[in-house]
Amino acid sequence: MVSKDPTTQSNYMDVYTTHISLDWHIDFDNKIISGSATHKLTVASSGVKEVIFDTLDLDVKEVTISSQSVEYSLGNKHEVMGSALVIALPSSSVANSELEVTISYATTSGCTALQWLTKEQTQGKTFQYLFSQCQPIYARSLLPVQGMDIALSDAREQVLNVERWSISDSPSVKITYSAQVTSILPVLLSAIRVSPPSGGPPHDGKVIGKDLVVYTYDQPVAIPSYLIAIAAGDLRYRAFTKPAGKTWSSGIWTEPSLLDAAFWEFSEDTTRQLANDSWIRFLAAEEKLVGDYRFGTYDLLVLPPSFPYGGMENACLSFLNPTLLAGDRSLVDVVVHELTHSWFGNGITHVHASHFWLNEGWTTYMERVLQQILHGLAERSFSYVIGNKALRNDLERYVERPKYQRLVIDFEPGEDPDEAYSSVPYEKGANLLLHLERTVGGLDVFLPYVRDYVETFSGKSIATQQWKDHLYVYFQKHGGEEKIKALDSIDWNGWFYGEGVELPIQVDLDLTLAKQAYALADRWDASRTIDISKTSFSAVDMDGFRSNQKVVFLERLQALSPLPASHIAHLGGLYKVADTSNAEIRFRFYELALRDPSSVPEHLAQDAARWVVGDDGSGVIKGRAKFCRPVFRSIVKIDRDLAIKYFEKHKAEFHPIARKLIEKDIGVH
Repeated sequence: MVSKDPTTQSNYMDVYTTHISLDWHIDFDNKIISGSATHKLTVASSGVKEVIFDTLDLDVKEVTISSQSVEYSLGNKHEVMGSALVIALPSSSVANSELEVTISYATTSGCTALQWLTKEQTQGKTFQYLFSQCQPIYARSLLPVQGMDIALSDAREQVLNVERWSISDSPSVKITYSAQVTSILPVLLSAIRVSPPSGGPPHDGKVIGKDLVVYTYDQPVAIPSYLIAIAAGDLRYRAFTKPAGKTWSSGIWTEPSLLDAAFWEFSEDTTRQLANDSWIRFLAAEEKLVGDYRFGTYDLLVLPPSFPYGGMENACLSFLNPTLLAGDRSLVDVVVHELTHSWFGNGITHVHASHFWLNEGWTTYMERVLQQILHGLAERSFSYVIGNKALRNDLERYVERPKYQRLVIDFEPGEDPDEAYSSVPYEKGANLLLHLERTVGGLDVFLPYVRDYVETFSGKSIATQQWKDHLYVYFQKHGGEEKIKALDSIDWNGWFYGEGVELPIQVDLDLTLAKQAYALADRWDASRTIDISKTSFSAVDMDGFRSNQKVVFLERLQALSPLPASHIAHLGGLYKVADTSNAEIRFRFYELALRDPSSVPEHLAQDAARWVVGDDGSGVIKGRAKFCRPVFRSIVKIDRDLAIKYFEKHKAEFHPIARKLIEKDIGVH
C-alpha cells in the first residue's frame, strides 16, 4: 500500500488534476503574479462532493466551473501545508467524469516559491528579476495544486500490472501544463516555448522593461507539480551545437553580461561530439545508457547568486547557480546531475517526500556512472570520496535527530521535508546503488537492469518498495536464484531505516586520484608541533592538482585533529585557498579553518562572514545553501553576535527558503 502524501491536505485520491492551463501577468512593481489556473479534473469515484487544493498565502479572487461562479472556502493556515482550498463540485459528478475548475488568484508577499530581486541584486543591475523554486512543496504558494505529485488512477493499474508488484495502489498521475505569461521582461518556464521563438529578437523585438509581451509555453510531458518553474529578467539565449540526428534542442540563458562566460563554461560538455570518440558528451551519452531524452528541449539558465541550490532540474530548463562559473569547466558536472534527473526524478519520480532518495540517490549514482564512461573508474571513485565527506558531516549533524539519518523517512503529516534536506538521500542512496551494482555482478550486469527500470517506470511516481519489487522481478528473470541470493545478502533494513553515522557497508573505492591529496594532508598533520616558519611547505606542493584534489586535501585535513591557527593561516595564503574564486575550494577552507573555535586564525570568522554575504568586495552573496548554511553554523559557534550581525544586514538578499533555514541554524526567529 503506497501511503498518502504526508505534506498535502488535498483529496487527490477522490478527484485529481491531469492538466493545468495558466494565464499569468507579472507585476514587478507590486511583486505579484496574478491571473488564473484552470485545472482539468478527473473524478475517481461517484459521490465526490468537493475538490480540495493545497494553497499557501494565495489571494483567491473567484472560482468558476463551466464559467459559473461556485462556492469555495479557505481553511486555516497550517505552517507547512498552508491552507486547504475547498471547492464544491456539481452534484452530477460521477466516476471517470471530467470537469474544469478555474481559480482566479494572485500571489502575495508570503510566496515562498518566488524571489523578487531588485535591479541592484542582478548581474546587469539594469532590470528587476524573478525566479521560482518549488521543490519540495512550495508550488502551492505559486498556484493551487494537489500536493507534491498529483492523484491516483485506477487506469494506471493496467499499465503497471499492480499484482506483479504486490501493491494495492498505483503510482500518482502527473500533470501536463500550458501557460501564457504577460511581462515587461523576457520569461522562461519549465516547458517548451511556443512563442516568441528563443532564437529571435530578445523580448520579441519590443522594448525590454517597458513593453508587454505575451510568452506562450506548453509542457506535453506529465511532470510533478514541483517542476513547474518560472524566471523573468533581462535574459539572452545562445544555442548549443547538437549532434546530428537528434531532435532535441539545447542552449544557455543568462543575463547579457554573463552570456559569453556561461556559453564557454557549459557548451563544451553539454552536447558536443567528442573528436575520435564514439561517445558523445553529457546529454547524448546518457541517452545511450538509459534511453531517449523525452522533454524536447534541454536549456540551462544561470540565475543570480541568491539561488539556494547548485542546480534545479526543472523540466526542459535546468536552473544553475553562478558559483559554477569557475572559468575552467571544473564544476560542470553539476549539469550532469541536473540532466540525469530527466530520467530519475522528472521521469521516474518519488511518490512523496519519504522516498526522496529515489530521485537523488539514483541521479547521483548515474551521474557517476557517466563520469566513469567519459573519464574512467578513478574519476568515478573520486566523486564518491568527496561525496562521502559531505555524507559524514550530515549524518553527524543529525545525531540528535536520527530519523533524518535514514534513507526512507516516515514523515508525520504536516512535517516540513526541508528539515531533512541534506546529502543523505544523495550520497547514502548512491552508495546503496553502488553496493547493489557490485553485489549482482558489476556495471555490465547492472546497466541493463537500469534501462529496464527506466522503461518500466518512466512517467510514473513510485515508492521504495515498488522499486525493490521490480529489482527482484528483473533479476529473477535475468539470473535466477543466484541473483536472488545475492540480493538477499543486502541489509535492506539497514540501508532504508538504519540510523547512525556509519553505512551498513563501506564500499571499496579506487583512491588513485586521492592519494596525492592525502599525502600532502598527512605532511601538514605531521607538522603540527613544528614552528610554521621552519616548515618546508611551498606553493609548488599543489602543482598539478586539479580542483577536486584541492577539495579532497582540505577535506582530509578536516578528518584529522585541528591544526594550530598559525598553520591554517599559512596554508590559506600559501595555496591561495583563502581567497580563491572557486567557491567549492574556498568553502572547504572555511570549513577547515572554523571547525575548532579554539584555533581559528584572527579575523577569519569575519572573513568567512564577509565572503558569504558578499561584503568581501565581490558584492555577490553565496546564496547556495550548500555554502551559506554551514558557514553560518560554523561562525555562530565562534561568535554568535558576528553571525547574526552579517545575516541580519543581508537577509533580504537570501532566497526565502535559504533565509528560513539559516534563521533556524543560528537561532534567529
